[in-house]
Amino acid sequence: MDVVVGRVAKAHGIRGELAVDVRTDSPEQRFAVGSALVGKLRDGTRRTLTVAAARNHSGRLLVRFEEVLTRDVAELLRGTLLFVSTDDLPPTGDPDEFYDHELEGLRAELLDGTVVGTVGEVVHGPAGELLVIKRESGEALVPFVRQIVPTVDVPGGRVVLDPPEGLLDAD
Repeated sequence: MDVVVGRVAKAHGIRGELAVDVRTDSPEQRFAVGSALVGKLRDGTRRTLTVAAARNHSGRLLVRFEEVLTRDVAELLRGTLLFVSTDDLPPTGDPDEFYDHELEGLRAELLDGTVVGTVGEVVHGPAGELLVIKRESGEALVPFVRQIVPTVDVPGGRVVLDPPEGLLDAD
């Protein structure tokens, strides 16, 4: 299984550097020189990209890949999703930290055991993370905070929700 670690926003400069929107808590590891990433281009094709250099610039990461030598090639990569294999991810080392792929697909249930749906994805926003709970009646966005999600049981395949009144109500 692959997990997204970034998305190419645009080409930068004339030597093939790319501005990348980072989607990982460990950019220094994922974008370390010599790291191999899988790029999924907008047309669905995949190619391996090897990090030659990376630096922070204006809230984005500027990355140069060994396989991208010109701005013209860099322009072709706009919108490319960058992945690593979940097999290459180290353990988080913290029982309260989870990779997105560990949460996606978990059963979402209330404190009394009532199943309300499944975790479809984790959305990372400026105010924090949200769990997208897929339900028969649509989707519900649940803030991923301990007060509302007191239990995450990855081995048991579930998250337990204690939502405030109205959070899970259908629109």
